[in-house]
Amino acid sequence: MSRFISTRNLLATAAIAFLLSACSLAPTEQRPGIDIPASYRQSGAPSDAMPAEEPGRWKPAEPADHQTPSPWWGVFGDPVLVQLEEEALRANPDVAIAMARLKQARALTSRSESERFPEIDAGFGPTRQRGTGAAAGRGDGSPGSTQTLWRAQASVAYEVDVFGRVASGIAAARADEARQRALAHQMLLLVQAEVAGTYFGLRQLEGELRLLADTVALREDAAALLERQLGAGAVARHIVDQARTELFTARAEHLAVAQQHAQASHALAILLGKAPASFSLAAKPLEATVVQLPPGLPSTLLERRPDIAAAERAMAAENARIGVAKAAYFPSLALTGSLGYESAALGNLGNWSQRTFLLGPLAGTMLSLPLFDGGRREAELDRARGAYEESVAQYRKTVLQAFREVEDALVAMRTLDARIAQQREADASAARVARSAKARFDEGDTDYLAVVDAQRTRLRNRQSLIQSEGARARASVDLVRALGGGWEATGSAAHARSAPSSS
Repeated sequence: MSRFISTRNLLATAAIAFLLSACSLAPTEQRPGIDIPASYRQSGAPSDAMPAEEPGRWKPAEPADHQTPSPWWGVFGDPVLVQLEEEALRANPDVAIAMARLKQARALTSRSESERFPEIDAGFGPTRQRGTGAAAGRGDGSPGSTQTLWRAQASVAYEVDVFGRVASGIAAARADEARQRALAHQMLLLVQAEVAGTYFGLRQLEGELRLLADTVALREDAAALLERQLGAGAVARHIVDQARTELFTARAEHLAVAQQHAQASHALAILLGKAPASFSLAAKPLEATVVQLPPGLPSTLLERRPDIAAAERAMAAENARIGVAKAAYFPSLALTGSLGYESAALGNLGNWSQRTFLLGPLAGTMLSLPLFDGGRREAELDRARGAYEESVAQYRKTVLQAFREVEDALVAMRTLDARIAQQREADASAARVARSAKARFDEGDTDYLAVVDAQRTRLRNRQSLIQSEGARARASVDLVRALGGGWEATGSAAHARSAPSSS
């Protein structure tokens, strides 16, 4: 009876210890102070700050990384791009890697959470042991004894989380999982932006190829015409040589752009998870569609950008690990026990008289108090604090980098809009000059070099215009990526205006 009472008291003590457990030693997380500007410098418009928001003050991050990334590429109105984006999300290797890492993080969280519960094992089987006479106290040379024991027992092991080591570990694991989820969303955004940017680059090169193909055809016609005129004695030899020089130059440039086009096609195939040899895309020169995206408030980046969310989660994880390191300074309470049957004969194993139990660790003590370890725990605590400080600095760097990327994209879009407008005027003027020079040469009023210069100027202007339109499309993609990809294809978040195609 007394043994039963002591056992009951021990179990009651364990229950009380469980209820008092998980006193976390992790410090209160202090978010770094960052001055948030009232508006973007390159936005060209005053901020539309909400009344509750005070510009220039720190706004705690509230990442929305749990939300599914929006199909922002729909704002471009290109069905081919929509199809490519959907294929990339299904088959891109980097997306698969990010999702696999998220799966691992979730498993690690589950493993950490399992430490809240006791570990229960059951076993059955025999053991055979021979002991010497000296071990039995009969002296050296005495005959030994051999014994076979059958055991069937269940064992329980549980660590009472008195000082929050397990709780802090779970908090760190959950923060790591949230960080991996944010990084997965970041990878989705990067792949989406890379697909769109590569696609627009490919379309730009197709426009350049069409322009250069037309130029080569014109150069061939001009060279053939001048060859006939040379045979008739109507032109000098150096004029024909000049025409052939321009023809060969145009062909060489066409081949160079064709190489760039092939390489861009290969890159797009890899983004789609395909071998370059199995991917092809019908040619369609870039249409000059300008997408306008309101940048919103700088503070909204803290909710919209998944990389900022990941950096914030990393801070939380390292802060929790400080609690794990602090818990190592305090005693650990481990409750263990086993209950079962033990018998020398298998047939007697189920008898009540053969029951056996053990409360307490098989080796060591139940309550372990650290006294001296040569500074190991102190070094681990310093390391944890240093890791947290590093994550804080990384968070600040990520936020500042986000502001820079938005500003860069905004200034690129603004200057490219102005540049394209000037280049269209230059293209129209160059076309008029080229027509005039050709007409004056046909009438014999000017040298052929004037025609060559005029045509060369028009070619360069048209090619620069196509390149600027491609850069403008990619700048729109860069802005979407810099803003966190939080745009919907419909509504007032974005609008597009079509411009005449330069190709």
